[in-house]
Amino acid sequence: MTQMENAPSPGGPEARLRVGNCSGFYGDRPSAMREMLEGGDLDVLTGDYLAELTMLILFKDRMKDPAAGYARTFVAAMKQNMRTAKEKGVRIVVNAGGLNPAGCADAVRELAEGEGLDLVVAVVDGDDLSARAGDLGLGEGVLANAYLGAFGIAEACTAGADVVVTGRVTDASLVVGPAIAHFGWGREQLDEIAGAMAAGHIIECGTQATGGNFAFFGEVADMTRPGFPIAEVGSDGSAVITKHEGTGGAVTRETVLSQLLYEIQDLRYAGPDAVLRLDSLEVSEVGPDRVLVRGARGELPPPKAKVSCTRLGGFRNELEFVLTGLDIEAKADLVKEQMTHAMTTQPAQVEWSLAKTSHTDPDTIERAASILRVVARDQNAVVVGRAFSAAAVDIALASYPGCFLTRPPSGGSAYGVYTAGYVDQGVPSHRVTLPDGRRVTIDPPRETAPLEPLTEVGARPPLPGTAGATRTIELGRIFGARSGDKGGSANVGVWARDDNAYAWLLANLTVEEFKRLLPETETLSVTRVLLTNLRALNFVVEGILGEGVAYGARFDPQAKALGEWLRARHIAVPADLVGSSSEGDLSWPS
Repeated sequence: MTQMENAPSPGGPEARLRVGNCSGFYGDRPSAMREMLEGGDLDVLTGDYLAELTMLILFKDRMKDPAAGYARTFVAAMKQNMRTAKEKGVRIVVNAGGLNPAGCADAVRELAEGEGLDLVVAVVDGDDLSARAGDLGLGEGVLANAYLGAFGIAEACTAGADVVVTGRVTDASLVVGPAIAHFGWGREQLDEIAGAMAAGHIIECGTQATGGNFAFFGEVADMTRPGFPIAEVGSDGSAVITKHEGTGGAVTRETVLSQLLYEIQDLRYAGPDAVLRLDSLEVSEVGPDRVLVRGARGELPPPKAKVSCTRLGGFRNELEFVLTGLDIEAKADLVKEQMTHAMTTQPAQVEWSLAKTSHTDPDTIERAASILRVVARDQNAVVVGRAFSAAAVDIALASYPGCFLTRPPSGGSAYGVYTAGYVDQGVPSHRVTLPDGRRVTIDPPRETAPLEPLTEVGARPPLPGTAGATRTIELGRIFGARSGDKGGSANVGVWARDDNAYAWLLANLTVEEFKRLLPETETLSVTRVLLTNLRALNFVVEGILGEGVAYGARFDPQAKALGEWLRARHIAVPADLVGSSSEGDLSWPS
């Protein structure tokens, strides 16, 4: 690797690099890039376009057109905004390259040339291990993309790129890379890198840090159109999370905390360049729409790099029957029997689920209805195509009273299966194509340490609980939650708003109680993680999403609503916790 030029550090933590985000997923708000560029000052604008499901979408695109495989919405946004970005000196750093970062970069260059704009574009790639997947033990016929770190992005920034397009990198690397280049951090500065990782994790999902998907959304004054987040990263790795003045939503300790809890596992948040200790973070409000995140402690990165492995699992189709009124279970049994008999060829997998949403003495037809859902999978598209749909049409006039579907029967579609693989960090050829055409290889970290799971360390003793009368209420009236997917697993982060509520949460929301409240998890492995510094618990539920989001048989396929289901459950709590739990100073008695 060539020696990256160290950009001079502008001083202490008060000298900050302003990094914004304009995309949390492929398909996010089209106007966000313009809003962020025109809304105020920025040094860097990032966009996260890749998720496990997105990789399958891009794979299907590339199967139809070898020149595709990248986020076309990014290119469309650049067409409208690249001149503004260039004139304002805002560097664009995105993972929109997906499976074809060079093609994405070429598309941006072509647009710039057509506008007579001198736009300097660099590419980070080398993540694609698909051709070697079998030899690496990742499986045959899989799409295999390693999660690269931030030093390739940093190299491109140091070389003067206006736009950096990457393939699969860790989401946080989009922030960490520019910070490394700006402050001149070396690989040994683990605390600083870990701090930037925290900032990157907070803003990677866009408006989820500014009030979007926030448990207490009713407390946010303006939720019509939340603004996108900004991380003001300091030379010590601390960051102030904020947003442009005058935009909707809010940046509070809790909106930031809820995003910190999103899609995490244990106390160690691992990346290719460092491991962030989540239990080291301090989160505090320092002004209106300004939240300081500091104290990050970094550890050596793991010797293995994570690999996103996706393969086509077969073909899938689904139908939803509406069951209305009386005898819901009997009607469901009749449909199952009739469909099984009517299908000329039985699919390899058929899954039925009944959601009983009907009410007693319903005053609307919607309140009288329940949904019976059937999902069929097979390696043969014909078996789950019209042959499967036709069975529902055949029984339409011969089944239960009031028979109808939520939508017309249709053909099947391909589905994917996701697994996580691991390879030595030196296996991916982490490369950067610089603006002058030179190709630079980024060396893996020289020092690593095995990644050991960690759910609790140095936890402070619980504060004294409250005694006396209890009240039964929904858990979410006192506690916040945020949930999300991680391969075939999911996490639910739960936080308390004051010390007494956290003491109760710590003592009462055990794994056993969690499983009782969410019966869908009863037979699954659930791990509880203590984040005492954040007054939070994190529950990791293994296997609840089957073979990943692209497999998608579950009603909530990405576990986005798992936390809200938990908050809707009734619990008995001390009466003096009700109405008293509010955001306050996180202080513990000595």
